[in-house]
Parts: sequence; structure tokens; C-alpha cells
Amino acid sequence: MKRICILLTVLTCAVGLSAQPAKRRVVSPNNSRTTATQKAAATEKKADRASLSFPTSAEMPEDVVWRRDIYRQLDLLKDANAPLYYPVEPRGKEQNLFTYLFRLFVSGRINAYEYKLDGNESFDAKDKANVKDLLEKFRIYYEESGGKITVPESDIPSAQVTRFYMKESSYFDQRSATYKTRVTALCPVLMEGDEFESIDNEPGMATPKPLFWIKYDDVASYLSRMPVMASNFNNVTNMTVDDYFTMNRYEGKIYKTNNLQGRVLANYAKTDSAMTAEQKRIEQQLVDFENSIWHQEIKVDSTDSVAIDSKAEKKTARRARSGSDDKKEKVSARSSRRNSAAKEPKQAKVSSGSAPRVSARRQRR
Repeated sequence: MKRICILLTVLTCAVGLSAQPAKRRVVSPNNSRTTATQKAAATEKKADRASLSFPTSAEMPEDVVWRRDIYRQLDLLKDANAPLYYPVEPRGKEQNLFTYLFRLFVSGRINAYEYKLDGNESFDAKDKANVKDLLEKFRIYYEESGGKITVPESDIPSAQVTRFYMKESSYFDQRSATYKTRVTALCPVLMEGDEFESIDNEPGMATPKPLFWIKYDDVASYLSRMPVMASNFNNVTNMTVDDYFTMNRYEGKIYKTNNLQGRVLANYAKTDSAMTAEQKRIEQQLVDFENSIWHQEIKVDSTDSVAIDSKAEKKTARRARSGSDDKKEKVSARSSRRNSAAKEPKQAKVSSGSAPRVSARRQRR
């Protein structure tokens, strides 16, 4: 009996151990692959939760039927762009756009990408910027402890970043039949030197140094939780930075477009007046295309084949109208002569009855 009882006890313990749930089992410290997978899953779940808590507009589809990419230069010292620059130094929970993006990049919450010599952005993995290398390249003081890099608030060059390069895409979405303009990339520009004063009372010779490119969709969920004051009259922070960019509240001059030659405006617009005229022409092209979607009359480029055909049609129609107008004028002229000829005898009869006709003849000598 004792053997039977012992045997039953051993069997009961074995069944209990085999029925232990998987979640209670301890993961071996040597199984690093499982641990890394769990960490990646936790990070992805956290990012999804942040996106759900702070939703943003949908990304631009890749298969749109029409798109125009434009690069703008935002001067943060202008009133329209001031919400992105002030406060220059962090004040409580308030901070400017560069300080916020810089902290996200240093802490590793977002990715930044190197600014290349051609000025084009690339969001490939090989072009990711390293935090330590970038800080040393632009001589920004940092502290490293236990493999973690931190930059003191006083050493963040937020006051010197007075410009932003921005890429925006205007596109027509055939699925929803809508025309939209949205920001796709941001690049803070460090202005080294005195931008406000100079020895000869000339404009400041500050040197622009672009820091890095940031994909807008990567920071949209963060910008949607960053409130800003967008008006001097209404001091309520009822807008976020994501709302500011989505509503296109910024003002920036065009310095480059995506074109076949890969040229910037400064390559073929040599003077200030030529640069201004070219910028206005590009802006008008966008307005004309948006109007053409809704079948409104627009001014088309004379070098376009569609424009040539439309011009020929207009010229033919103008000739037809002018020919019909000439015929109408001739007919009206003949009818007026007939009416005047018909009226002349009646006027003569009336005049003869009312007064005698006097004629003067030369007397012969």
C-alpha cells in the first residue's frame, strides 16, 4: 500500500508540473533572441498605442495620378512662422519645434537622416544619422554616461536654428477626388555667425548649416501632442504643431522643385527679380492646376502640346467669330443705306411743302 501511495503522489506531481501555463515559465537568460523579439514587440505596441491616442492624417498614397514636390525655406523670424521658433529657450512645458525634435532624436525615439550635398532627402537605413557623430560634427556639447547620451538644455542651439527646410507635396488623390498639400519632410538649419549685425552695416553673413532630415510621418504623432499659440490676439494654445502644418499656416519661399534636370532655382534665376518671378510662376502653376480639376479656365504653358492645341482651337473660333461679325457689319451697313434712301424722298416732299426752294444761278454778262 505504501508503494502504491508513493507512486500516486509522484504521478500527481508530474501531472501538475506538465500542466503549468506557458506564461509562468521562466525564460532562460541565454535565450537572447526571444528577449529581443519581446522587446521589439513591446516597442511596436507602444508606438501603435501612441498613434491611436494621437491620430494624424493618413499618409500620402504612392500611386497618385499627379504630384508636385516643392522645397521651401521657412524663415522662423517672420510672424507667420513664429509659432515654430518661440519660446527660444524652454519655459516650463513650452519649447520650440527644434528643441522638441532635437530631444526626440537624442533620446532615440525618432530617426534622423543625413543631409547630403545635393540637398535631397533619403530615408533609407544606410542614411540614418548617428547621434554622437552628428553632435561632434556640429560641435554640440554632450555628456555620455553608461552608454546614454544627454545634452544639457543650455547647450541645445535652439536660438541659432532660425530656418527650416521643408519639403511639401501637392497631389491629386483619384480615390477620394481631392487635391491636397501636405508636408513630407523637415530639416532644421543652424545659422552660424551674426545674422543681425555686421561691421559695415550690411546684412548679416550667417552661414546656413542644415543639420538633418526628418520624415514628417515619423514625428506626426509627437507633433499632434505639442500645443502652440498661433495668434498674437488670441493667446489660447488651441492648436498643435501638426494642425499648423496640416492647415498650411506657414510661409516659405520656394528654392527648389523636383525636375528632370535636378536644378535648384538659383542655377537658372541669377538675379533677385528673376528668382521672385520664377517663384511666383511656380505658385501660379499650382493654383492653375487646382482650378483645372474643377473645370475652371486657366492659363496654360505655351510649350505644352495641350496648350498649343487649345490655342489653335481658340484662334479658329476667334476667326469664325470675326468673320461672322464682318458679315453682320456689312448687312447692317446695307440695311442702313436702304433705310436712309427710303427716307430721303419723304423728307424732300415734306420740305417742299413747307418752304420754297431757293437756288442761286450765276448771271451771264
